[in-house]
Amino acid sequence: MTRFAEWNRHFEKNSDLILPVYDVEDIKTAKEEGKVGIFFGAQNCSPIDDEIGLISVMRRLGLLIMQLTYNNQSLLATGCYESKDSGVTRFGQQAIKEMNRVGMIIDMSHSAEQSTLEAIEHSSRPICISHANPTTAHDALRNKSDTVISALTKAGGLLGFSLYPFHLPNGSDCTLDDFCTMIADCADKYGARHLAIGSDLCLNQPKSVLEWMRNGRWSKAMDYGEGSANNSGWPDNLPWFAGEKGMENIYNGLLQHGFNEADAGKIIGQNWFDFLEQGIKPLT
Repeated sequence: MTRFAEWNRHFEKNSDLILPVYDVEDIKTAKEEGKVGIFFGAQNCSPIDDEIGLISVMRRLGLLIMQLTYNNQSLLATGCYESKDSGVTRFGQQAIKEMNRVGMIIDMSHSAEQSTLEAIEHSSRPICISHANPTTAHDALRNKSDTVISALTKAGGLLGFSLYPFHLPNGSDCTLDDFCTMIADCADKYGARHLAIGSDLCLNQPKSVLEWMRNGRWSKAMDYGEGSANNSGWPDNLPWFAGEKGMENIYNGLLQHGFNEADAGKIIGQNWFDFLEQGIKPLT
């Protein structure tokens, strides 16, 4: 609630630059007015605690997307770092149904395989994996198998490619060509209309942010992400995405990899808009 209040102040003080997004009409307004439209997402289900009624409350406040879990086991599902994947819980099944009803997007970016497959099965609306890559490109714990991506896309879901170097082919040495090749391979397998960019990239953030993301308040020991002390700090930035032309570089890279302008545009943004247009409308 405090974070919502902080952002309300930002919207008040910077209304010439930003505006809150509660539905797709707000996205259109932001585009028309040359502003940045902002909506909120939760990396796990902590905002609802153990109260299913808080899902509708959070949706009214502007929480348009929520992950069922962030790496660890949650009350809803199993995270990708757990050794045993017990799938979606009873509470999780009810939460999915309620999220479908109120128009809150289900995100399984940090979830384990069985949990993700069950979320796809239980959801009556397409879900997303907003920021992860195929395991064929990098076998990081958070990246997704062909089984998961196939199930996701066949159900109308969306995969957002991550630009976080620890999850990319060749890490911080990943080239624009490497990245676009990964996307092109997925387009061949699953279709371009199911693919998007979900950068998950924090630039110019202190190490304390990374430590909080990995450990929160649940552990006294340092979690190094993929289990290596070499990952104890932020990875080196990707030079082709570190500046203001990052998305433009990807767009041009996709064109060079054989995508037409329409499909490249869909991957850069239109697929997200279409997905949100269908997914955040409350069910009548």
